[in-house]
Amino acid sequence: MLSYRHSYHAGNHADVIKHLVQVAIIDYLLKKNKPFCYHDSHAGAGLYSLDSEQALKTAEYETGIGKLWHHQPISPAVQSYLQVVKSLNSDNDLSFYPGSPKIAELMLRPSDSIQATELHPTDFPILASQFHRRRYTRIEKQDAWAGFKAMLPPLHKRGLVLIDPPYELKHEYEDLVAGLQLAYQRFPQATYAIWYPVIERSTVEAFIAELVATGIKNQLRIELCPISDSQGFGMTGSGMLVINPPYTLADTMRQALSEIQPLVAPDGDWQVHQLVLE
Repeated sequence: MLSYRHSYHAGNHADVIKHLVQVAIIDYLLKKNKPFCYHDSHAGAGLYSLDSEQALKTAEYETGIGKLWHHQPISPAVQSYLQVVKSLNSDNDLSFYPGSPKIAELMLRPSDSIQATELHPTDFPILASQFHRRRYTRIEKQDAWAGFKAMLPPLHKRGLVLIDPPYELKHEYEDLVAGLQLAYQRFPQATYAIWYPVIERSTVEAFIAELVATGIKNQLRIELCPISDSQGFGMTGSGMLVINPPYTLADTMRQALSEIQPLVAPDGDWQVHQLVLE
């Protein structure tokens, strides 16, 4: 199934938490002069127009980046995140929103490498066209898990692997756990950032338990839920499960989420918890 298009959801509250974590990890990796690799398993189109028919149909960005656009950031992660988004927009107008591979391109150095896989027949050529002039870049029309086999480990022995499936099908949770184990076996030095939706709390907790049961050490859970848990239909929040997080990430995200909650999730909640120690 290839029906999911992120253009309908770009810049929403789920993107805010996902990309805050991504930016914070990349900022940490950039502190060393040694090159690293960024690998994106479900890359999407890379860049999204918030004036497009898809974005305007749902206007989900208004519940995410729209709430932060005129905010004066305080914490370093929020500052870096807004700086990246603003670099794509002129005259203080919010017209474009970067997907995770575009954020990586904007932040990484020329010596760092970018790898990405995307299967959607419409999104892939859009994504590939943005990277064809960049050195040390590999963009493939390929299944995420096949991409792990083909591209990991990368030449650089440190990096960030971002895993962001659409979760359209129930077996995608199982596929992710198996794919993560494969990737970790091949590239254990990397930081892994796994996005997950909060729709049914029981499903989320079962999924987190499966990740913990892999035996992989040093797992950090970061979650932002603008809406309280509900038995009804729809996503009430989302989170990131980070493996091998920078030692600064927990405190960085506590500062960032406490800052943005009054804007993005005034009636909701957030959490940052260490699940598995080193």
